[in-house]
Amino acid sequence: MNKNLKVLFLTNVPSPYRVNFFNELGKNVNLTVLYQKEQSSERNEKWSAEAENNYKSIFLKGKSTGVDNAFCLEVIKYIDRSYDAIVICGNASPTEILAIEFCKLRKIPYILEGDGAFIKKGNYFKEKLKRHLIAGGDLFLSTCSEHDKYYEYYGAKLNKIVRYRFSSLVEEDILSQPIEKEEKKRLKEKNHIYEEKIILAVGQFIPRKGFDVLLKAVVGLQKDVGIYIVGDNPTSEYLEFIERKSIKNVHFVGFKTKEELKEYYKLADIFVLPTREDIWGLVINEAMAYGLPIVTTNKCNAGLELVKNGINGYIVQVGNVEELRCAIIDSLLRSDEMGYSALKAIQSYTIENMVKDHVDILKKYKGVL
Repeated sequence: MNKNLKVLFLTNVPSPYRVNFFNELGKNVNLTVLYQKEQSSERNEKWSAEAENNYKSIFLKGKSTGVDNAFCLEVIKYIDRSYDAIVICGNASPTEILAIEFCKLRKIPYILEGDGAFIKKGNYFKEKLKRHLIAGGDLFLSTCSEHDKYYEYYGAKLNKIVRYRFSSLVEEDILSQPIEKEEKKRLKEKNHIYEEKIILAVGQFIPRKGFDVLLKAVVGLQKDVGIYIVGDNPTSEYLEFIERKSIKNVHFVGFKTKEELKEYYKLADIFVLPTREDIWGLVINEAMAYGLPIVTTNKCNAGLELVKNGINGYIVQVGNVEELRCAIIDSLLRSDEMGYSALKAIQSYTIENMVKDHVDILKKYKGVL
């Protein structure tokens, strides 16, 4: 523990996993967190975090510029040389850009951190701005290989890119053994679920999540395979599709909190995230923590980092319906062995280890190891 280490974080909103992380980190360092907004406008109102108690939080005043970010001019009031480390989570919102420019102007070192990223080429001016903002960083905290490539592409030096384990889970969230079949059966009966095999998907009904691809992939699956999609209410296009195709085994479940989701994770056989892009995808961590094989795409960083093809799941090409269908079928057939492998792979991805990684990185950064 080094409470003498004074650290400032700038982030967007107090999401549950971030608040849990900051609470743990605040036990080890003298932590202040600046938030751009109180909550993301695209999240269900149940999506809220417990109150913080181990760190100081400041909600910046400003004008909303997106679902989870804002332009907060007053951010510059809080950035100064009294901190041992200033960590800016992101380089895209007006507040993040202002904070970086202020640090550059005052020659104050800053660290960049993110949940993950993919390189996006094509827009000359955006690429130029990203290189300007990123290349000036003093250190870069990365979650995965694609994130490493992103930082390097935009000007970061390889020796300044360091990894941390990204998670929303505490140690006790991760099972030590897969769920027994009798327990799955009991939970199915409790939740009035009658299919033999269960495919679980979790997310918002937005195009990026790729649930339209999933619906196409499950057409014709045996009737004893149930597909349960947990999220907000589906839009008309999803409802029209299953009606047109006469699909009877797809079930849309409303929003569930982390606690409410547990039973669905426990009773499921495999987890599918057919995303068109997720810079990480914490639902992957959560599903693996319950011993579920994962089927996701090559545009999901959590999958690329944690899933080994044919071992604990499959990575498929974005939008490839047939490849997705084949991966789902094989994962269902081998769910027991793959689920056990998934559980082993996720054991170290905890908030406790996420904090440990950060503390080790920050100590080394300040030369106090």
